[in-house]
Amino acid sequence: MKRLLTLAILFSMMQNLSITGNPLMSQETTVQKEVREPADPRDRNNNFYDNTTMVPLPLGTFTVEGEVENPGAVDFSQLRVRSVITKEALLNDDGTNRFIGAYRYDGYSLFDILENRILNKKNKDAFRPIIDLYVIIENNKGEKVVLSWGEIYYPAHLHEILIATSVGRIVPSKTNELWPLTKESKLIIGNDLLTERNISNPVKITVKSFDRDIPVNRDLTPLFSDNFTITRDKKALTFIKDLPPNLPKYTYNAIFYGRGRGIHSTTPFSGVLLSEMILPYTRQTSLDLKTGLVAVIGADGYRGIYSLSEIINRSDQEEILLVEGKSEDGSGMFRLYPACDFFSDRAVKALSEIEILSVK
Repeated sequence: MKRLLTLAILFSMMQNLSITGNPLMSQETTVQKEVREPADPRDRNNNFYDNTTMVPLPLGTFTVEGEVENPGAVDFSQLRVRSVITKEALLNDDGTNRFIGAYRYDGYSLFDILENRILNKKNKDAFRPIIDLYVIIENNKGEKVVLSWGEIYYPAHLHEILIATSVGRIVPSKTNELWPLTKESKLIIGNDLLTERNISNPVKITVKSFDRDIPVNRDLTPLFSDNFTITRDKKALTFIKDLPPNLPKYTYNAIFYGRGRGIHSTTPFSGVLLSEMILPYTRQTSLDLKTGLVAVIGADGYRGIYSLSEIINRSDQEEILLVEGKSEDGSGMFRLYPACDFFSDRAVKALSEIEILSVK
């Protein structure tokens, strides 16, 4: 009797271990079984994005590494499921692009995944602001893509970058065309025009700070630079003293609001598109869109990081302006206005350099 009782207890413990011992394993099993039938298969409500079946995508272990105090595996069971709609297209070898399909993806946002990771910047003693951070996301094949920290935490529209665990087609009502469905979990970046960064089976995210020693002079008065250089992989490509007259100018009405100091102004910004300014100095390949970064550096050493894709490959037209002008206090001459950001923190002023680089 005692032996039978012992065996029963052991069996019960093994069952409990298989359910709770590995939350990522149990999460994967749950996700794989979670086929959700369309909420509105006859298209009778006003939601265009719930008419087709949401197909589950198997999700394995995903870890956070790099410049954080608490690295390790992500427990997806603690995170909220969010949705993104996107039109996917990829580059052809000849520079043209090809449409893949229109989809709704459900999954877990990078905002939520990284929310409780405590930052431990490698360069925090020299430069405390977080706007020089970026992340590298790698899949099980070793493919890498980069995103700026600003893309995740500063945009006016949050939670549009997901690790997708289910997908459904957005089917045109007249043609009923059925776009191909991925069978793997996928990184989805909702604001990309060409979706080269949407890699399958992401397994790891690494948080990094811009690795370059730049002197900081917070007492520079006036904060002024009448020129800047554009460099690529540490090689100077051009010297800019005046904005090119052939580039059209745009005016954006603005509520200019900083994370620390709050409201700065409601004055419009006028300038050229940063994307058009740097486009001649990029290669615009799939690899560039995946791994390109842009560091914008002020005369005082203040700097911010953008991904190349968020500058030249936007689907939302919330562009970054390069503005020329001198303030009443003598500061200037060139600065950025990132219309895509909620906060003004990446609006580096008194630009001295724009560096384009590729992450290895």
